[in-house]
Amino acid sequence: TPANRQTLPLRGGPREQADHLAHFRSDSIVRDCELIRLQLTGGAPWTVLGQSFGGFCAVRYLSAAPEGLKEVLITGGLPSLDAHADDVYRAAYPRIERKVAAHYARYPQDVERARAIAAYLAEHRPESAGHRLTPEGFQSLGILLGTGSGSHQLHYLLENAFVRTPHGTELSDTFQEAMRSAASFAGHPLYALLHEAIYGQGERATDWAAERVRREFPQFDAATALKGDGPVLFTGETIHPWHFEVDPALRPLRETAELLAQRTDWPVLYDPERLAANEVPVAAAVYHDDMYVDTADSLRTAAAIRGLRTWVTNEYEHDGVRAGGPRVLDRLLSLVRDEA
Repeated sequence: TPANRQTLPLRGGPREQADHLAHFRSDSIVRDCELIRLQLTGGAPWTVLGQSFGGFCAVRYLSAAPEGLKEVLITGGLPSLDAHADDVYRAAYPRIERKVAAHYARYPQDVERARAIAAYLAEHRPESAGHRLTPEGFQSLGILLGTGSGSHQLHYLLENAFVRTPHGTELSDTFQEAMRSAASFAGHPLYALLHEAIYGQGERATDWAAERVRREFPQFDAATALKGDGPVLFTGETIHPWHFEVDPALRPLRETAELLAQRTDWPVLYDPERLAANEVPVAAAVYHDDMYVDTADSLRTAAAIRGLRTWVTNEYEHDGVRAGGPRVLDRLLSLVRDEA
């Protein structure tokens, strides 16, 4: 059953919706997996592959139910065991800035193109299928820069953003639709609703961490950049309150999102003592310049899980398992089975 703006009201109001969504984190996912495993394997342990947030789930699995695991493979998904969401984003913004700088170095013509697009959006605030197109939404297209071909995709998107019309130069319908499609959460609203909640542990609220921490990095403010002559910096996979104002798929869920952001009763997700005594074979690919998952956090966690073998590489971005699946999986399987 999909959980979105159409179906969540069946649960009740925003409070009931938030309480329901609190069960979609890694702790509940692992409990579900254990129920499914008993039905599928008759009780035999199984091998799991965790990509990105799936890796967070795998580390939770090792903490909560290692008896269900035969082997664990993780790609781009070793979480910090104790970092608050603030810490995650404080480390993320400098990584994002490096990715943007690399993109502009590859395509220097995109600096002025991005400024022109952001300025147009700031002045005209167009809408596409009910989605308000804003400079901040445009900046969020930087999420593409965390994938192997993302820089090229972003460049081609910017390349023909404007068209000449009888009324002057305008953002093309093609660009506006592409931006709306890339920025919309209609197909995956849980990503926006739970993105920061996956880091929640204990009594401290996440409280829109990405939005608050961004103020410590004023170079990401589009309005400030446009007043000067600096580049407009793209952002990454950060979620902000304005997402729930501009996106019609999220707008009805704004109060639900606020309740999740202010929640202060998150269960602790990881068990350092159990991880230190781990006996399950584990191998993890750590992408050295991963835009989405901090390398230093990943390596600290790898050292905290007994017997975990890492493959640290900058050959791939966060989507390495998609871009180079056979090679990545063969490498991890050889590590986890002590054949490397």
